[in-house]
Amino acid sequence: MTATTFVTNEKGERISAIVPIKKYEQLLNEAEELEDIKAYDKAMKRKLEFVPLEEAFKEIESNRKKNNK
Repeated sequence: MTATTFVTNEKGERISAIVPIKKYEQLLNEAEELEDIKAYDKAMKRKLEFVPLEEAFKEIESNRKKNNK
């Protein structure tokens, strides 16, 4: 099978599609890439806040201890 096949209901409306595996994998990769782009765009809209290195280490260690309980 090289083409997309559509499954229809009794009214002739498309309800599903059968696609070749290579096309399916391409669609998955494109969807993941789009999610990454959206996450990047969202992150870039936030105001950057810088934390001193020692403070960051303390926060990481504190969170690690909380998660290990």
